[in-house]
Amino acid sequence: MPTNIPASMFADPPSPIPVLMAAIEKIAPLHGLPPEDCEWLARHGREIRIQPGEVLFEEGDPAEQMILILKGELHVRRNRTGPMALFIGRSGQMTGLLPYSRMTSYGGQGFAAQECWGLIFHKSMFPEMLAAIPSFGQRVISTLLDRVREVTRIEQQSEKLTALGKLAGNLAHELNNPSSAAQRAASGILTELRAINEGRYRLVGLCLTTDQVTSVESWERQIRAKSLEHLQLDQVNVAAREDEIAQWAERHGLQKAWQIAPELADLGVEASDLDPLLQFLDEAAIHVVLEQFASTLRAEHSAQAMLHSTDRIFDLISAIKTYSYMDRAPILEIDLPAGLDATLQMFQSRMSRVNVIREYEDDLPTINAYGSELNQVWTALIENALEALALADRSGNPEKMGCLRVVCQLEADMILVEVWNDGPDIPKELQDRVFEPFFTTKAPGHGLGLGLDNAMRIVRKHRGHLGVRSGDGATCFRVRLPLNQLQAY
Repeated sequence: MPTNIPASMFADPPSPIPVLMAAIEKIAPLHGLPPEDCEWLARHGREIRIQPGEVLFEEGDPAEQMILILKGELHVRRNRTGPMALFIGRSGQMTGLLPYSRMTSYGGQGFAAQECWGLIFHKSMFPEMLAAIPSFGQRVISTLLDRVREVTRIEQQSEKLTALGKLAGNLAHELNNPSSAAQRAASGILTELRAINEGRYRLVGLCLTTDQVTSVESWERQIRAKSLEHLQLDQVNVAAREDEIAQWAERHGLQKAWQIAPELADLGVEASDLDPLLQFLDEAAIHVVLEQFASTLRAEHSAQAMLHSTDRIFDLISAIKTYSYMDRAPILEIDLPAGLDATLQMFQSRMSRVNVIREYEDDLPTINAYGSELNQVWTALIENALEALALADRSGNPEKMGCLRVVCQLEADMILVEVWNDGPDIPKELQDRVFEPFFTTKAPGHGLGLGLDNAMRIVRKHRGHLGVRSGDGATCFRVRLPLNQLQAY
């Protein structure tokens, strides 16, 4: 009997047949097996004893043995794509290569978590085994079905965790930008408040008259009013005005012109706008007044930046709530364009070089659906599109701006959602397979091939249809969802 199991693991001497029969009767799939069948298994199996930590088989080894775990615990873990537990075999289970199984190699490394005692049967014995034990085939099929359900559940969970990790990474990136900007703005405000606090004593020390204070206030109001006319100033003009203001300050003996000129130039102030100050202030007073005015402008800019940053954070939080449908009933009246926008928001950090086109028909009706599940569909389709666009960049077009087009419109009694990209075409021979579970064209460790399979199951759950069309430099995934979803539940 050929085997890839180390000889040191075989029991020597073997246990008595009655002891093995008693243990075989405790194997869950073999409950109720007649004594003569248990005896056949006890006599024809090879007894093994594995010490804790010992490896029974390696990932990728040919699968040749059926294993009856009589006692102990056998773990299988995947190492090549990162450590991940695949299977835990405990006392009373039948595992390994089973009759009718298409498994050709082990998907992970099998090792004993604790002292393990079992019986192994080489695949060459399967025909004789099925002939000797008539009920064994049915028991094996039942075990295989349970195995498929369990492996599918584990892989789907892994796919969801991978998607969640990507989403969390995108979200962290998106939140990092506005939060960092808000932090810088808060630091800037604190710096300017300290400068204003120091400058106010010098301002008080000027002992300005009431007329002078009124004139300064009037000048500042005029400058701010003028700034409203310069909201779309180009940087060339700003730089030119900054140079002119710096030269004006030097001519009139103002020190630290570099602290004053940028803010005044951004506000639209020209050198000639400073001349009126000479009519009611001396040069020393002008210096203090302009310093205070510039510090105030910088503090206002920082406060405005903080407002924009916090607005961005609140927008992201709102998008997350829309995307996940937190604190809401599972079945709701869903606004599909809102769900598409929320999903696009989650991928914003990956779309800096992507031209995103939204084509939403006006006044689209809502549908009753599982909102969070539909957003999983949009996530899978948009992520596939972004990966295709990234692949186009790697294929020799680093300057190309990829295009992602999302369409949502009414089509008879259905709502049609299309996700287009101009990345590489999907080969015709693969277009019918992209929705198959575990089918993927990605490199090992970069996907399990369950994203589109999960999307297909969700769309079918909503009595819809999901298809793909690819060719001539454009790929389109099309989702059709019926307006009347009541019968779907």
